[in-house]
Amino acid sequence: MPRLVLASQSPRRRELLEALGLAIDVRPAHVDEATRPGEGPAEYVLRVAREKARAVPGDVVLGADTAVVLRGAVLGKPADADDARRMLRALSGQVHEVLTGVCVRRNAGTMGVELDVVVSTSVRFARIGAAEIEWYVATGEPMDKAGAYAIQGAGGAFVEAVDGSVSSVVGLPVAETAQLLRRAGLPLPWEPGAR
Repeated sequence: MPRLVLASQSPRRRELLEALGLAIDVRPAHVDEATRPGEGPAEYVLRVAREKARAVPGDVVLGADTAVVLRGAVLGKPADADDARRMLRALSGQVHEVLTGVCVRRNAGTMGVELDVVVSTSVRFARIGAAEIEWYVATGEPMDKAGAYAIQGAGGAFVEAVDGSVSSVVGLPVAETAQLLRRAGLPLPWEPGAR
């Protein structure tokens, strides 16, 4: 049975896939994650997910990318602590969208397949003040997270409501990813023929 290759260094994506009982190999893809002129947020996450899936070898490769979108603008990973503060101030008291693009590529013989999806989740952030922002930035958690927060960590204290896939906000929409893997011909652990 082919092993799944995760083209990402995200420990959160690895943990979500392992929670499904999947045996995975991690081979981080190194692609340009800068947005391009005229590229919409959904186009952006899908392009990066596809490029990651295409960048590493493997029978079944999964690439993913997550972006926090506020009023049409993509908030990527903060460049530094000041950038994290800026993002958190902007998110305070606002509803924003989290988009995750997922691409599964399978090279089976001469017939290859590439399947993808973009999942949108709406997140309502609490109003947070300067003291909360300073405390959170000092934890270091915001520094490698899109939008400068982690819903599964201390940043979850600022999330009042989620409409959509919580796992997508973490970095990988599990239900949609399972469907893509199944369609690509990778048996999931609970299905016949998975052993």
